[in-house]
Amino acid sequence: MTTTRVVIDHRHPEKAHRPDNPIQRKPAWIRVKAPTHPVYRETRDLMRANGLVTVCEEAACPNIGECWSQRHATMMIMGDTCTRACSFCNVRTGMPAPLDASEPDRVADAVAKLGLRHVVITSVDRDDLADGGAAHFAAVIRAIRAAAPTTTIEVLTPDFLRKPGGGDVVAEARPDVFNHNLETVPRLYPSIRPGARYYQSLRLLDSVKQRDPAIFTKSGLMVGLGESRAEILQVMDDLRVADVDFLTIGQYLQPTVKHAAVAAFVTPDEFEDYAAMARAKGFLLVSATPLTRSSYHADSDFAALAAARAEQQRA
Repeated sequence: MTTTRVVIDHRHPEKAHRPDNPIQRKPAWIRVKAPTHPVYRETRDLMRANGLVTVCEEAACPNIGECWSQRHATMMIMGDTCTRACSFCNVRTGMPAPLDASEPDRVADAVAKLGLRHVVITSVDRDDLADGGAAHFAAVIRAIRAAAPTTTIEVLTPDFLRKPGGGDVVAEARPDVFNHNLETVPRLYPSIRPGARYYQSLRLLDSVKQRDPAIFTKSGLMVGLGESRAEILQVMDDLRVADVDFLTIGQYLQPTVKHAAVAAFVTPDEFEDYAAMARAKGFLLVSATPLTRSSYHADSDFAALAAARAEQQRA
């Protein structure tokens, strides 16, 4: 057994016996440089000192060097182990440890020390918890409000499939942005996102907007998994019916040979086409590039969202 296989099996035991999907060479437009900036190391060290997990590392995000060099890190709460086993995701799977009651204060302390204007808080799926972790999300939001009152807060939540009211609990804590990713088209859910339900995810986004229209709602899609253009356009329409404000679209990149294979590398021109179609359908903001990820440029995107809403209200 090779060293690579040991690492894969350790993080993803449920994928160990799947056939290998060779990893394709990436085209030039989605290659990134290794991080070397000193602020990158400072951000990494602060995360370590506060005992925090980031999705930047756990999901092997290609933008980590750029973001951490600007002190932007997406903090992942409720541990580093997910109860689901999506075939696209590099986060560790298994049975998570109990929640840490000190985590909200530790997250808030890191946000204050980094001096963040905008912070993104995400999590693993916690199907082992009665509320899916909704109350913990709310506690983190409240702690950040107390420690860094001028920081705007974006949450990227699970679907709370087993606790449909979980979104309301999080919304009551008044995040500035509520993000939940649909990830892919409905046809691919059984193979790509088998533990989730497409229409439950749509209902979650819709319920948050109905509860508090002032909260910006956001969702993201990966492309390159075998979806068709028509299917992506239909998902856009579904999101607009739910009055989602912001759509992100990025290229799926295969983390290991045990994950879903890349069906296609979508070209920059195709991403521009998706962005144009999404804007025409009425999204307040669209980010569609090969390297787009849910939290990429989240601080500047929030400013653009606020400006777009103000312009819409003046019209």
